[in-house]
Amino acid sequence: MTGRLAGKVALITGGASGLGLGMARGCLEEGARVALLDLADPPRDLSQRADVLSLRCDVTQPDDIDTAFDEAERRIGALDAVIVNAGVSQNSPTLALPFAQWRNAMSVNLDAAFLTAQAAGRRMVPRGRGAILFTASIYGLVAGPERIAYVASKHAVAAMAKALALEWSPKGLRVNAIAPGYVRTALLEDLIERGRVDAEALVAHTPQRRFVEIEEVARLATFLISDEASATTGLVATADGGWTANGYL
Repeated sequence: MTGRLAGKVALITGGASGLGLGMARGCLEEGARVALLDLADPPRDLSQRADVLSLRCDVTQPDDIDTAFDEAERRIGALDAVIVNAGVSQNSPTLALPFAQWRNAMSVNLDAAFLTAQAAGRRMVPRGRGAILFTASIYGLVAGPERIAYVASKHAVAAMAKALALEWSPKGLRVNAIAPGYVRTALLEDLIERGRVDAEALVAHTPQRRFVEIEEVARLATFLISDEASATTGLVATADGGWTANGYL
């Protein structure tokens, strides 16, 4: 097998659908063996592959994460890369936001990110090598109305990547984050259909005048966890078609 990840092992949380699934396919195309952690099952074409391990895991539970990491390393090898991707969206007026929804966003987007990164670090730091990549968001760099829990949690994820890069880079690890923009996923299509997202306005604000494709995010992710990015750590890299650079309204 050839590719920039040939011979490597990658673990991806939230890897059964959406961006996580896209990044999983990207890792496989680049030659990696992949462990997918999710509460849902991946598509059949992935679940039947010998180089894919699918594990049910609630990433908000420390014991679940440790068990899944141990199982992944036992069955497909020591982890070279961990993509901390599991997350949930939140879009509602702040005055009407129930505290339970706030806590759910923080639990999945932030607490689980910390727990996953900690589990990765506990295994990678003693080896003196490894790459960790967080999925943040354009809303981890800028703000937007009626999505306070999402904005707060994704800003924290971007900051977590930088903080861990400072702490773990001297130990041989690299820690980065990607900040995808509006990516053409089933979730985005659903939000557009339900009138929760104004597609024309989003495209008009994007200098490239289009949505981002899943494969474009996957290519950025596989580069950042590969040896080709050996000097890159502490970076929050956008894949947004220029959306965050555009201050014009």
